[in-house]
Amino acid sequence: LSRAAMTARRRKDNARSRFYYHRQERGHPWPVAVAPRQLLAALNVTIQSTKIAFDAEGTITYREGMGQGDDAAWREVFADLAAGENPG
Repeated sequence: LSRAAMTARRRKDNARSRFYYHRQERGHPWPVAVAPRQLLAALNVTIQSTKIAFDAEGTITYREGMGQGDDAAWREVFADLAAGENPG
């Protein structure tokens, strides 16, 4: 591999590790990730705390902005998704 490819792979592995430990520390049963700016723009996310849930087909089933959707609501969204229900 080229030096650039090795550096890119190392960054990707570090990010995966960082998100894995963040998830474990907080007890999140769902994956944690950072979306690229292009994806945020495509989804019309204008603030960082926008919460979006996707079903298995990739359809947005839940969306809330800053200050909306407390922990209980978010847990319900994930329970519904896990059960194959639409949280809408």
